[in-house]
Amino acid sequence: MIAIFDIGKTNKKLFLFDEQYNIVWQRSCTCEQTVDEDGESCEDLQQLTAFVWESLAAIPAELKPKAINFSAYGASFVYVGTEGKPVAPLYNYLKPFPDGLKQKFYAAHGGEVTFSMLTASPILGSLNSGMQLYRIKEEQPKLFEKIRYALHLPQYLSYLLTRTPCSDITSIGCHTNLWNFSQQHYHEWVYREGIIDKLAPILASTSVLATADYPNSGKPATTGTQIPLGGARIPLCGIGLHDSSAAMIPYFESFREPFLLISTGTWCISMNPFNNSPLTVAELQKDCLSYMSYQGKPVKASRLFAGYEHEQQVQRLAAEFNINPSAAATVAYDPITVHQLRANPQREPATFEQAYHQLMLDIMEKQVASTELVLHDTDVRRIFVDGGFGKNQVYMHLLAEAFPDIEVFAASIPQATAIGAALAIHEHWNSRSRPGDIIELKYYK
Repeated sequence: MIAIFDIGKTNKKLFLFDEQYNIVWQRSCTCEQTVDEDGESCEDLQQLTAFVWESLAAIPAELKPKAINFSAYGASFVYVGTEGKPVAPLYNYLKPFPDGLKQKFYAAHGGEVTFSMLTASPILGSLNSGMQLYRIKEEQPKLFEKIRYALHLPQYLSYLLTRTPCSDITSIGCHTNLWNFSQQHYHEWVYREGIIDKLAPILASTSVLATADYPNSGKPATTGTQIPLGGARIPLCGIGLHDSSAAMIPYFESFREPFLLISTGTWCISMNPFNNSPLTVAELQKDCLSYMSYQGKPVKASRLFAGYEHEQQVQRLAAEFNINPSAAATVAYDPITVHQLRANPQREPATFEQAYHQLMLDIMEKQVASTELVLHDTDVRRIFVDGGFGKNQVYMHLLAEAFPDIEVFAASIPQATAIGAALAIHEHWNSRSRPGDIIELKYYK
């Protein structure tokens, strides 16, 4: 059995999986945000740490996990001092980044275009997490001096249990501005600016460490006292993974032929692990980037804000036709409506169903363009769609129509990121072979 913490921006979860990867126990919470010294909202580290210890203490005594691992959102550092405790807030990756400081940085390190191509990172401000550390160095030098290690969030969670600071390539390779993809090591600026001194040693994503005598540092915000854990401590701990990279692991384990995964939610991210060509200037300008797989290989990706657009436009259409927005979920794909809308694009939709089909046609036009950016010149013959749009008939039929020479599947993996984190260290806790049927597929012709 294994315990997996899956830490999202909103929902924090703990799962226990058996050797067949069935969930046998779970716990979750929604932590309130706090603010940093500038009044910007950010993760409450005290609450998050308390959730970790309280959840471990709540595991039933009869359930005894052999190992534990973490998946968590990226672009977020926890700054740990010499005493092993956080010395700064966990700054929000959406916090505005000063224009003057941005211009100073890129002017000193080769310019935006060249720098972005080397690091596979579009110019994203605080979403380039290395820029957060650079900002502290420039604006808060005294705080910078106090920092012993800047740990990405998944590795901080591992550190809580192991007291061993480390870095992981899936977090480093996530549009951080830190990694030179062509040379496979940190970018030169990391050494020039002294950032390297704040970064922990890189370990393989499949590594496990021995846990310390926790909860030495567990001090929940509510009581200020340590929580005694029920039963024996979990002996082995993974080093944690970036959630987007963790979510791909079940696909790597299940399929050997080249595939592309469209992960849909607020963002629709087309990820192609089989596209090895370097990012071009044109691709960067169209919001392409590279993630890093848990095997340390680049995963070229393109992003589209389609989930957000869908949500906003459905609200608008529902108001226009005076119906509940939830009606969008029941709209069935109608090829006749699609044909009529294409034949007469100036036609005014008379019903919500027609208007919804037009919305999806508009979104699909953008989706195809986005996916093509990372699909072209590769041997991909399968596209998998997970997340919300994978359950959307109209989206899936239009996608299958757009790529007639490629098999298109809606893919369903309950708790994909958590399962990915478990699979990453499978051999350390599971005596069985890796499961081959963990993904449910629905084919769209």
